[in-house]
Amino acid sequence: MFQSFRATLAGPLFVALVAPLLGLLPVAAHAQGYPTRPIRLVVPFAPGGSSEIVARAFVIEMSRGLGQQIVIENRPGGAGNVAMQDVARAEPDGYTLILGHVGTLAMNPWMFARLPYDPIADFAPISLLGKVATLYAVNASFPARDLREFIAAAQREPGRIYYGSAGNGSAGHLAFEYLKMVAKIDVVHVPYKGTGPQLTDLLAGQTQATSAGAGPLLPHIRSGKLRAIAVGAPQRVAVLSGVGTVAEQGFPGFETSQWYGLIAPARVPQAILGRLAAEAAKAATTPTLLEHFAADGTVAVGSTPAQFAEFIKLEMARWGEVVRRTGARAE
Repeated sequence: MFQSFRATLAGPLFVALVAPLLGLLPVAAHAQGYPTRPIRLVVPFAPGGSSEIVARAFVIEMSRGLGQQIVIENRPGGAGNVAMQDVARAEPDGYTLILGHVGTLAMNPWMFARLPYDPIADFAPISLLGKVATLYAVNASFPARDLREFIAAAQREPGRIYYGSAGNGSAGHLAFEYLKMVAKIDVVHVPYKGTGPQLTDLLAGQTQATSAGAGPLLPHIRSGKLRAIAVGAPQRVAVLSGVGTVAEQGFPGFETSQWYGLIAPARVPQAILGRLAAEAAKAATTPTLLEHFAADGTVAVGSTPAQFAEFIKLEMARWGEVVRRTGARAE
């Protein structure tokens, strides 16, 4: 009997039965005790925009929960494509993450003829972090108090009003092209390398308008240097309750918001994804984060990986239709 048992241990049947279980051991061991060192969170845009505001708020809370520091690394370029490509190739061990965005996950697949990554196959969704209302704003010297007056000015002077965005293919770019399409106006796009640089020229009067997340615009609106003329989201923003939505100002059904979520390279162990999602969900309920987001016109979410995956697919379909209708291209 003993000889028969030894033969079984050495035989192909034993290997066939046990090998798959052994293959799971590295995954389980890898997830146990995670994290044991700092985590790198890549933000695929320049500092100064909504992406950094959302990332930093969550990083503070999640670092406490995880017991390890999350270090933000800004990697702008190519409407986020450069950083997305690099992170897609990173080791799937949970120590390199990236801030997913409506642009990189739902718009770029339609805006670029050749995308250097697959937003579905190359990444593992972790959690939808927050939604930021898109604002349409003008330099305070521009003679328009609301969207209707802006459209009237653009119709009087087609091709002579300039709007800036964070870059070709950015969320702000597509949001303004969407507005141009429904309002039937000719406004010239000026792309920059990030929200911060484009705001510098807008504040100086080199450009006249922009569409961007509420966070980076609000300080300048409060100071009187910029004027909000419309909200792209379906509802008004509490901190700008007097500013009407695009839908309210003559374009029913219009909606454009920016959103941000946490994603990882594909093949990161599910246990690690679950741990990160749980910490993101806890962070989304902390009073400090909620207070900070309310002041910036941002709504905290905190979802499961499955919920975020489904949300990405729905947003890809929605923005694919917008790109088709506007004819917008990043190249």
